[in-house]
Amino acid sequence: MPVLANVLLTAEGNVLHVAATDLYVSVSGGLDAEVERAGSIAVPAREMYERVNAMPDGPVRITVSETATIVIKATASARRYTLHGLPGADFPALPRPEEEAVRLVLPVQTLGRLIARTHFSISPDETRSHLNSALFECASGLVRMVSTDGHRLSKMEMEIEEHEASATMLVPLKAIKELRRLSDEAAGSGEEGSVTISQAGPNAFFELGGIQFSVKLVDAQFPPYEQVIPSTSERVVRTSRLQLLDALKAVKLAASDRTKGVKLSLAQNALHITSESPESGSGFDEVSIDYEGPEMCVGFNAEYLMDVLTAIDDDEVTLGLTGELDPAVLRPATKTDDRYVAVVMPMRV
Repeated sequence: MPVLANVLLTAEGNVLHVAATDLYVSVSGGLDAEVERAGSIAVPAREMYERVNAMPDGPVRITVSETATIVIKATASARRYTLHGLPGADFPALPRPEEEAVRLVLPVQTLGRLIARTHFSISPDETRSHLNSALFECASGLVRMVSTDGHRLSKMEMEIEEHEASATMLVPLKAIKELRRLSDEAAGSGEEGSVTISQAGPNAFFELGGIQFSVKLVDAQFPPYEQVIPSTSERVVRTSRLQLLDALKAVKLAASDRTKGVKLSLAQNALHITSESPESGSGFDEVSIDYEGPEMCVGFNAEYLMDVLTAIDDDEVTLGLTGELDPAVLRPATKTDDRYVAVVMPMRV
């Protein structure tokens, strides 16, 4: 549908509304404007952005003809552009939340933190829709986000005020990326904003920072994630997050480009990290840990561990291990109110 490469401009009252959609994800917003005559037009999005971005500072005047031709002119200079668009009526209607829909209001920092802790373990494989999405749940004073790609899993929970709204939805990766960007921008403004979440039929709606964002949810069954998270670990290691992250980055340089595999070897108060590649040789580093149990070795994809350590903002982490074929469990070590857990499956190195 060629019209989907366009952005819809609708002028009414004292507002210029802007909207775009690919029929799965939709974004709209508005800005103050002096509207002399109401109307709408769909114009090529990239071309419109480039031309407005090239305008000098100051107001611009937008004029639309009956043949759907748009003229963009700077009021402070002679610079102007002409673009050929389509009638606004040709643009598909965007989904709208129902007036009676129950709405959940969260601090925008809460949504941003949920996404930051879990987005990296969403599968990029769009053919596996149940893994190419994040599970968002809200009930009983808790809001939760979970993601997994089959090799690793991350779960983040946060307490919220008791609310009559409850939700369970699978949000696709492409929408998670946009929500992350929008929440980061809203949080970066320095204001303590909020996000309003509602659901109607197959669509979820997020309103934050003056932007209305909607997404068609994934209709699939998310894996039973609670069964994947080990309830206990036979060996628990505590160490500095940054030191472990730095050592993994260094040793990964000598790991196989295909597997990114490193071997973790537990010893008395020391964690040995090694890698070996037929092409590039080997690497070794050591990290001090709080551990006095039996020795053991287990292999992991270094990047999977690094993603988790980057997402955690605690100074120290705990690493739970049981056997060579059992998953590792990583948690923040000092922030007892931080309900975050990540699970990484082992690999043969």
